[in-house]
Amino acid sequence: MRSYKTKNLEEIAREARICVLEMIYRTKGPHIGSSFSCIEILVALYFKHMRVSEDAPQDPGRDRFVFSKGHACPALYAVLSLRGFLGSDKLCGFAVNDGCLQQHPDREVSLGIEVSTGSLGHGLSIACGMAYALKKDGSNSKVYVLLSDGELHEGSTWEAAMFASQHKLDNIIAIVDYNKMQALGRGSDTLELEPLPEKWSAFGWQPVEVDGHDFLKLDKALGPAHLRPGKPGILIAHTIKGKGVSFMENQILWHYRCPDEAEYGKAMEELSR
Repeated sequence: MRSYKTKNLEEIAREARICVLEMIYRTKGPHIGSSFSCIEILVALYFKHMRVSEDAPQDPGRDRFVFSKGHACPALYAVLSLRGFLGSDKLCGFAVNDGCLQQHPDREVSLGIEVSTGSLGHGLSIACGMAYALKKDGSNSKVYVLLSDGELHEGSTWEAAMFASQHKLDNIIAIVDYNKMQALGRGSDTLELEPLPEKWSAFGWQPVEVDGHDFLKLDKALGPAHLRPGKPGILIAHTIKGKGVSFMENQILWHYRCPDEAEYGKAMEELSR
């Protein structure tokens, strides 16, 4: 992997947020808050920790990434573009007729998109299947999967968690984008997830809690020190929905709402400082 300093990663994250803002404003689409909450996680993975190459996106020895919270795909597309997997022409094809990038990811490994996602609660099961197959093949590749916290209300997620523990899939690292909000309100109003680390531990996983916007802490949490032989790993990343734009942060309104012209200008001003 290339070497990036924390300051470089912070600049990449800022550029990714600007890219997301532009895509969503141009297409009048939703999910800007969900996209902003996971930017640092994606940047840490693609620019520091995952073994992937834009020059050989289908290399059998690559690490795999499953973007389970597919509704936040503008964040994924922005980071893939900055990493070199997607050209600017591809980004212009987001959410438009005859475009190549949809409102939820459509599998295209040559572009760095490993799995079609968007039906919440399926991503961890797919990632576990990948990790199981790689282990059977004797591969040392890892599988990373990013989950929304809302997906933890899905029974299929916990079935997959049991499967991973049963088969000692220590080649999988799951990350929960724990922004504590869903489409229409706070997650705890639907189902309380706490104590979350203890739940994952009871299912046989190795949990680590981390600030999902702090690159130094993410770097440490994603490193080998927290991994245990025979145990799948889970990062519970505490994040802020709408992170990076003051009037969007922790506001459920920005799950679906697209900024108008004045809000776009204000958001761009904040992100360009």
